[in-house]
Amino acid sequence: MAIIEELRTPLYFAAGTADLAVQQARKVPGLIEQIAAEAPARIDAVRNTDPKAVQEKVSAQAKEAQAKVTEVLGSLDTDLKKLGESAQHLALRGVGAAAEYAVRAREAYEKVAEHGEQAVRQWRGEAAEEINEIAIAVEPDPEPKVAEPEPEPEAPAAKKTPAEKKAPAPRKPAAKKTTASES
Repeated sequence: MAIIEELRTPLYFAAGTADLAVQQARKVPGLIEQIAAEAPARIDAVRNTDPKAVQEKVSAQAKEAQAKVTEVLGSLDTDLKKLGESAQHLALRGVGAAAEYAVRAREAYEKVAEHGEQAVRQWRGEAAEEINEIAIAVEPDPEPKVAEPEPEPEAPAAKKTPAEKKAPAPRKPAAKKTTASES
């Protein structure tokens, strides 16, 4: 029974993923309409932007980033023992974070699989309802049947002896062949 459950869960996960994808795909037309409505205002904003001002802003941000990198590199501790301890501490934190992400991933997997199981049940229910509706539409109401009396059971046939069972059926006599000379 456990093997069946192990096979069902990935299938339910796939069904849940497909159902969630369909739900998100249904949102796309609304998003397209929203973007189309906002597009003229955004295009005007880009047209009215001064390229020199943008270039100056990017240059200022690049200088700030360079200053921060220089500050971090200058503050690095050159003591190898401290660097080793820091690396070990960071590695342990990384392992802890990886374990936490694995637990979260498993929980998300199980949630999507559960969603898939519910979606499959819903699909089956809808399909059954549709089949019933089609059957009702195709088949008219059945007329009430008149109950016919059941025929009486026949008496069991007489038992044959083993010799009778093996005896070949009698043959019909063969017809004579006439030749042209006999006529």
